[in-house]
Order: sequence, then structure tokens, then C-alpha cells
Amino acid sequence: MHIETEKQKMGFWSIVLLGINGIIGSGIFLLPNQAMKLMGTASIGVFIFDALLVTSITVCFAECASLFEVNGGPYIYAKAAFGEFVGYEVGFVTWAIRMIAEATMAVAFATALGGIVPGWNTPLIKNIIVTVVIVSLALMNISGVTLSKIVNNIVTIAKLLPLLLFVLIGFFAINGNNFTPLFPGGTYHSGAFAAAAVLLFYAFTGFEGLVVAAGDMRKPEKNLPRAILLVIVIVTVFYILLQVVSIGILGQHLSASTAPIQEAFGKIAGNFGTSLVAAGTIISIGGICVASSFITPRSGVAMAENGIMPAIVGRRNKKNAPYVAILVSATISLLIAWSGTFETLAQISVVSRFAQYIPTCLAVIVFRYTRAQELRTFKIPGGWLIPIIAILVSVWLLIQVDVSQLLFGFGALVIAVPFYWIMKKQAKA
Repeated sequence: MHIETEKQKMGFWSIVLLGINGIIGSGIFLLPNQAMKLMGTASIGVFIFDALLVTSITVCFAECASLFEVNGGPYIYAKAAFGEFVGYEVGFVTWAIRMIAEATMAVAFATALGGIVPGWNTPLIKNIIVTVVIVSLALMNISGVTLSKIVNNIVTIAKLLPLLLFVLIGFFAINGNNFTPLFPGGTYHSGAFAAAAVLLFYAFTGFEGLVVAAGDMRKPEKNLPRAILLVIVIVTVFYILLQVVSIGILGQHLSASTAPIQEAFGKIAGNFGTSLVAAGTIISIGGICVASSFITPRSGVAMAENGIMPAIVGRRNKKNAPYVAILVSATISLLIAWSGTFETLAQISVVSRFAQYIPTCLAVIVFRYTRAQELRTFKIPGGWLIPIIAILVSVWLLIQVDVSQLLFGFGALVIAVPFYWIMKKQAKA
């Protein structure tokens, strides 16, 4: 039984593909124009800045991941470093964010289909598509990790092909004159860099999902740190190349384009390019849905396994799938998607994610004193330097956000408090 279970788990390259799939989604098909609008050609530098910030946070996740073999990610790290209450807060927010994101992506998938088939662009049809997507993915995940892994690998490769072709073909169509001026209108506007950094940071979010599902991976303490770093390198190079080629083909017009990569590819490859990117958009969003449906329930499982969610949430079937958590996640995601309020919630989800990032970076410092050094299979060089930089830059990014978004973004931390004490009371009973 143990051997069969290990065979079902994800190996190194499946982990890498899951990570790439979890990060590269619908946003990258649209982000080049927003970045160009704010920072012009200098937006390439903003991608690099965000990549460095994400890398500094990622290595913190990698060091923490090297110390644990179980599901949970940020929740497990926060609990081990700061105690049960802080761990619960982080775990609660993590699960909430992921259910909101899953709902958002399902509706984005329906919306994208509506753009291709105008007759489907109605509230009723969208809700039907959303229901089919969420229910189908829940059933797929209940059937076991193996099927989810196979579908995730195929979808990830399929959605990357249009973007890869765009980069390879578009590279030869770049016009060097399109890279001037450096800033929009030739002038840098105060606050533009910070705004662009916050915007583009969202394109990198999702990497943290990998560590949540550690319990369903082979040798996670060894494979996860290497996989996380490789994923960030691949994604960063991809994003920069996409931005460079988009600017090289469309120039200043990029900022006014509503479908930048689709328009740029269409300019050099005609209808073939336009159709390929349109298909890539659908596959990309579908891929995010697959990755999200697999990772989201694991947040609930991690808390159930640690006794601060009802034990039933962590119950698994004969295929080793956490079917109760999958059903709970799917049901709540479906209700959010039907409600129509997911758009507002999705906008503040990037703020909420720092409730996972900052405690994890702080946990690295704590674990340097509380965990034996020889336990680590990965250790960040430079002592405290990188975790401290990650924390300070994260705080700087949060300062750029509206107060209302901060309040909504961290509101789940307040909502979680009574649930924590209810669980504690039941545990003592």
C-alpha cells in the first residue's frame, strides 16, 4: 500500500509543472499593456524588481519547506514558529484566499468562452459553465492525485506552447525603435514605479501553493526547494521575454491594446497567431483552475490534521484524496462564483497573500534558533539579510495600497478569531 501511494505522488518535474501552472495564468495575456501604460519600456525593469522580491520570498519558503514533509505550507511554518493561534490565522486566510481565487478563475474561464462565443455571454450560461467547471474538477480530484497530476502536466505544457511560439517568432519581428522613449511620453511620473510594482507582483503570486500540497509529493523536503527556485527562474525569464517582444512589435501602441499578446501575434502571424493566443488564453485559465482545485483543499486538510479544523475535513478516500475538503472547497467556491462578488474579493486577494508571505519570512529567522541546522536540505546564504529585505520590501508594497484594500485584505484575520476559540473550546470538551 505504501509503494502504491508513493507512485501516486508527484515527482520533481510534476512539481515544477504544477508551480508554473499555478503562477502563469490569464494575467500574463493582458498585463503587458498595463505595465506599458504605467512605466513604458522601463516596465521591463519593474518585472525584474518584482522577480527579485518574489525570489527573496521564495527562498524563505524553500528553506521552511526543507524542514517539513506535511501539507500546509505557510500555516505549518507560522504554527511551528509563532504558535497555534498565529498558525490558525494564516491557515484560515490561506484557505479563504484560495477558495476566492478558485471561484474567480472559474468565472474568468466562463467569461473567456463568452468572448469567443458571444451567445454564451449571459449570466445564466456563465453560471452553468462555472458549475460544470467547479463540479468536474472536484470529481476529478476526488478520483485521486494521479489523474489530477496527468491533467495538470498536459494543460501546463499546452498553455505554454502559444506563448513560447510568440516569443520565438516575435523575437525576429522586433523593431528596436519601439523601445524609446523609456517612460510614457518621455517623462517619469511620481508613484508610477510603485503602482506598477504592485500590479505586476500579482502576476507572480501562486508560487506559495506548491508548499501547501507537500504531503502529496515525493521527498518534498528535498524536491520542493529546488522546484520552487526553478519555477521562479522559468516564470521570470518568460515574463521578461513576453514584455520585450510585445514592446518590440507594438511599441507605444501596446499601452492601448486590450489583448496585447493576441494583437501582437496577430500582427506578425495573421489569423493563425490571433486564434492560437485566444486558445492559449482558454487553456491558461483552465490550467489555473486545475491547479487551484488541487491545491485549495490541502489548506483545510493541513488544519484538520493539526486539530484546529474538524477532523472530518481531513478525511481521505481509498484513492488518498481528501474528499471532504475538496467538497467543502468546491461548494464555497461555487457560492462565491454565483454571488457575483468575486471580482472585488479577487482585487484584494493580493493584499491578503502577505498574511502568508511575511510570517513565512519571519519564520526563517525563528527556525535558525529553534531547529537543528543539520535538518535543512536548503539554507539561504547571508544569514538574516534576505528574509529582512523580503519583509521590508513587502511592507513597502503594502504601504502603496489603499487603506480600504488593506482593511478588506486582512479582514479575514479578524473573522478567523471566533472560529479559533470555538475549535479550542470543542477540543477541550
